[in-house]
Amino acid sequence: MASISVPVGGVPSQSAPRPRLRVSDYLRWSVDHKIIGVQYMVTSFFFFLVGGTLAMLIRWELLTPNLDVVQTGTQYNSLFSVHGLVMIFLWIIPMMAGFGNYLVPLMLGAKDMAFPWLNAFAFWLIPPAGILMLASMLVGPPEAGWTMYPPLSTLFTGDGQTLAALSAHLLGISSILGAINFLVTAKNMRPAGMSYWQMPLFVWAIVATSIIVVMATPFLAGGLTLLILDRIAGTTFFDANRGGDVLLWQNVFWFYSHPAVYIMVLPGMGILSDVLSVHSRKPIFGYKMIALSSMAIGIVGFTVWAHHMFTSLQPELRIPFMITSMIIAVPTGIKIFSWLGTLWRGKIHFTSAMLFSLGFLSMFVIGGITGVMLAMIPFNLHVHDTYFVVSHLHFVLFGGSVFAIYSGIYHWFPKITGRMLNEPLGRWHFALTYFGFFFTFFPMHFIGLLGMPRRVAVYMPEFQGLNAVASIGSFVLGLSTFLLVINVFISLRNGRLAGANPWRALTLEWATTSPPPATNFVGDPIMFPDPYGYGTPEATEYIDLIDRQFGTTAPVKPASVTPVAESGD
Repeated sequence: MASISVPVGGVPSQSAPRPRLRVSDYLRWSVDHKIIGVQYMVTSFFFFLVGGTLAMLIRWELLTPNLDVVQTGTQYNSLFSVHGLVMIFLWIIPMMAGFGNYLVPLMLGAKDMAFPWLNAFAFWLIPPAGILMLASMLVGPPEAGWTMYPPLSTLFTGDGQTLAALSAHLLGISSILGAINFLVTAKNMRPAGMSYWQMPLFVWAIVATSIIVVMATPFLAGGLTLLILDRIAGTTFFDANRGGDVLLWQNVFWFYSHPAVYIMVLPGMGILSDVLSVHSRKPIFGYKMIALSSMAIGIVGFTVWAHHMFTSLQPELRIPFMITSMIIAVPTGIKIFSWLGTLWRGKIHFTSAMLFSLGFLSMFVIGGITGVMLAMIPFNLHVHDTYFVVSHLHFVLFGGSVFAIYSGIYHWFPKITGRMLNEPLGRWHFALTYFGFFFTFFPMHFIGLLGMPRRVAVYMPEFQGLNAVASIGSFVLGLSTFLLVINVFISLRNGRLAGANPWRALTLEWATTSPPPATNFVGDPIMFPDPYGYGTPEATEYIDLIDRQFGTTAPVKPASVTPVAESGD
């Protein structure tokens, strides 16, 4: 990579116009990818708070073996059903799309996404979908879980189940439109001197994610269409008594929903690759292997869906899916070892962004190990539909995706707003999140192994001790979220000015003002040939060039760590 020449172009002027955006600019239609990215992030974070509130009610109910918070099992069913749907379809997936919308054009040196109008349209499908999802709790709420299995979702739930299915349908359309836009942007909007092997790994992750979305989400859309028709038009696609097949839904749903795990995790892995390299001042170890492993995950991820159906699958069909479920761990392992190689002997700066990335590593490894355990047929049959599965799911999606989202917020907040987040508050946020999360979900492994089924509000008294630990941990986890909210509001008003490149990074989004001007760059940005080529005189010269053009503000000095500017770029 180092042998590729730097393209010649004009360096943006320090006097480039900086945007003066008002809150009202984010409340209306815009085709600026940066505004759309912030709209995605803020909207999805609102739904994160809603889904988190539902989670707190669930854990409050599970403090004791009896009904305390809700009056009936039906109410409890609606809590965990809407909680799951909101967290997956209205928080993690659109939040990752928000990062992609804001960063991909900047990282590629482009002025916008390939299809700006389509980009805006994809976002504006989300608010009405969110309203439908929340309204579903008011009109006979959905009770079939986020998986919406028939016949629970077709015969035994109220009209809210229809609204939830319509909401998921709209969100799927939004996701498909966004994915098409990302793929065309990465293909056609790169500058002349940027090959595929010079794209930041976050862009590679978004490309792999978008391929999965385009290939898998139509299956969910088709399944939801059949489910809605069964509910409102009297069809019998999933009614076994009238010629339908309930297992048809399971196959269609999981053919989307297992790849959907990577839709939620792959962008987080891209965030990790950027954050770990920048904050350890090391070239990324195994760039091409990380990039190709993202594509491998996208391909192999389509071959493992039936491990969710081991209890309903014919025995002779279980073995192939057990094998593919183990194989999918290989490209993920490549990433893990590449990240560890990046950290090895690096000058690690324990910024808040770095801490959350390290938290991702530790928690996601636990989720990966339990995932391999669940790939084993005998073990899977033993713990199927127990709290062991709940624990595994959250170690992957919260310990993975949400930790990565937090890392990305701390890393790119200076670029988005022009101000630094408060580092001491960030470290408190990390500590409470890390320990709150661990003590919420790690005990669930043991509850599940002991046989406690998931999705129940009333349980055997012998499970109360571990459930109490999990509930107390969840309250700490919930409290930690408000530290981030407080940090954001304080920093927006009084945070330290960030300058163009506070982390002294090499990727193109840092080669312009913070926040960027309306056209992202004035003139053609100068691209460094290796986006992770730290530790060379050329890298130091390039970073100093950006500093001279825009001015810079040194990052907050981490406790007991050498400042970035002195660590050798």
